[in-house]
Amino acid sequence: MDTEHDGLKKAAPLTDVQIYRRLLGYLKPYWFKLFLSMILTLVIAGTTGAVAFLFKYIVNDVFISRNAFMLKLIVVAVIAIYFIKALSDYFSYFLMSDVGQRVVMTLRDQIYAHIQNLSMPYFIRTPTGILISRITNDVNMIQASVTNAVTNSIRESLTLVGLVAVVFYRNFELALISMVIFPVVIYPISQFGRRLKRYSTKSMMVMGNVMSILDEAISGIRIVKAYNMEEHEKERFSTENRRYYRNWMKRVAVRAMSGPLMELIAGLAGAFILWYGGMKVIRGSMTAGDFASFILALGMLYSPIRKLNNLNIEIQEGIAAAKRIFEVLDTLPDITEKADAIDIGRVDGEFEYQDVSFSYTGVEYALEGVSFKAEKGMSIALVGESGSGKTTIANLLPRLFDVTSGRIVVGGRDIRDLTFQSLRKNIAVVTQEMVLFNDTIRANIAYGSPGASMEEVIEAAKSAYAHDFIMQMPDGYDTVIGESGVRLSGGQRQRICIARAIIRDAPILILDEATSALDTESEREVQAAFAKLMKGRTTLVIAHRLSTIIGVDKIIVLSRGRIVEQGSHHELLDRNGYYTKLYSLQFKHA
Repeated sequence: MDTEHDGLKKAAPLTDVQIYRRLLGYLKPYWFKLFLSMILTLVIAGTTGAVAFLFKYIVNDVFISRNAFMLKLIVVAVIAIYFIKALSDYFSYFLMSDVGQRVVMTLRDQIYAHIQNLSMPYFIRTPTGILISRITNDVNMIQASVTNAVTNSIRESLTLVGLVAVVFYRNFELALISMVIFPVVIYPISQFGRRLKRYSTKSMMVMGNVMSILDEAISGIRIVKAYNMEEHEKERFSTENRRYYRNWMKRVAVRAMSGPLMELIAGLAGAFILWYGGMKVIRGSMTAGDFASFILALGMLYSPIRKLNNLNIEIQEGIAAAKRIFEVLDTLPDITEKADAIDIGRVDGEFEYQDVSFSYTGVEYALEGVSFKAEKGMSIALVGESGSGKTTIANLLPRLFDVTSGRIVVGGRDIRDLTFQSLRKNIAVVTQEMVLFNDTIRANIAYGSPGASMEEVIEAAKSAYAHDFIMQMPDGYDTVIGESGVRLSGGQRQRICIARAIIRDAPILILDEATSALDTESEREVQAAFAKLMKGRTTLVIAHRLSTIIGVDKIIVLSRGRIVEQGSHHELLDRNGYYTKLYSLQFKHA
């Protein structure tokens, strides 16, 4: 059953057992490697028990009876046992590390792919740093719990069983007395696991905050420096960093306590067994060899118990991390494609908004009753004060958000009846954010048009008046421009974005403040490119600078999410209404 929380569609929460079982499901493709590792684990468990079993003969036949042949035989046997154990341990570790990294790789791929499929509202609600932390930090914490925990728990459990068998075989009475300590050991193991899971969850949450601060501060470094906010950002980061340190040290304290406490319990129990068994040897009711073999096997029991404690800790931490990861994977997109969605192919560019209303929060409306039609090849400009709904209208067309009521029609069909891919293939977008990637200029221009040839890339760049400055770059079109195009000026970045829209050759064009970062000369050049680009295409233009949209076919004036006026530039001026007021404000100093 699905539940909703804070606007997110999520599956019902899973129990720890269900989470861990789901984690183990990622091991299925690697069952053969797991099988080999388990066989090697059996060998390791057998060799550990064999060493304890042989110790009786070392004491009785070698030290007491002084049998030289038996000494040679035992030495050869010990060498063979440890050689086999070393090889088995190496290959078991290698196989499990390989499986672990493959599981981590698969999880990262799945999370990233799922995030790409989520809708825009999710990214508005979730800080980037939180998502990065899930993909990196949380996934890393899972590896040990799905690989080491599986094989090592089998190995240590089998080793434990083998050593317990030796202990009971050597002396049943002493073995029963020794087993009394097990409940005393198991209780702290379970308590340590619970506390560690709680501290691990807190640590991962704080790490998400740390990553968010890093993302904000580094991406906004120009503003940070321009406003002298370096100390503020240092303090913000330091506060979260200290929180992470405190939570991590609580986790370390629990881990550090678990080993010594178990060792103390084992030491006290061992001292009692040593006294009790030693008295039996002195009285002659038990041979020295039997007691030596018994006490060695009992001492060796501590290691698998301690390792099982550590494995329980790893499992609990893995469950805490997996819970956060599955929260992302189980988040369903707010905007989904219908099962019978239609591939509309290439449209002629006509679209219509029919009584469209939209709310981001479900309470206040960003748009109310918006209706207008864009004929094929028409250019429509949206104007109005900030927050009037211009960008919201543009975001609804490619279904980055879904209308709250009403509908949008493209090619004669409601866009909710179309496949995402076929709808968005018909739309090219240039935004004021100037989104570029840390790749070559060529790759950025061809982004979204992977089949574009070099000639098409160059032609698009020329149309956007970008070719000349590109050719002046060190490697021309193969120049890597850095994160967000940091090596380019604002105007150069915008022209690369415009070239990317040109090469897409879509029948519908959205220009969201597309010339906002250009100087006067660059703007003049790009406006000429736009005139050529817009010819034969239906264009939706969003602009604060009214001088850039004087020649469009229709201007729609928005105020508080409603259309208050529409018409051509001259028609709106003649009405002497809201548009005239906006126009006068911009040009009163001209």
